[in-house]
Amino acid sequence: MLAQCPYIVECIHSDNGREYQGTNEYLFVKIGNNHLINQKLTKPACPQTNGKAEKVIRTLMKMWHNMQIFEDSKDRQQKLKRFINYYNTVKSHKAISGKTPYEFLEDYFNHEV
Repeated sequence: MLAQCPYIVECIHSDNGREYQGTNEYLFVKIGNNHLINQKLTKPACPQTNGKAEKVIRTLMKMWHNMQIFEDSKDRQQKLKRFINYYNTVKSHKAISGKTPYEFLEDYFNHEV
């Protein structure tokens, strides 16, 4: 993901799962540390602070997972990559004035927002 970002990732927000707050033995933590990416954790046992993540999961289930038949985990992974690309670069979003997330970020980093 980092190689595809047209901008520098300074901070990642995550829940308190062990894989996100562990040591460098966890790939997520190791990559963040290696790229000097700050991390903020949500409050434990407080679902309100995890609302955006929950919304993403609902969207994934509704628009992608429930609409697919997967041959195996490799097929699922490939179809997920395609969907994320579609969602971020093709599908317009009402919440950001009909732009794609990629267009919104391009405008933001070009100071046009």
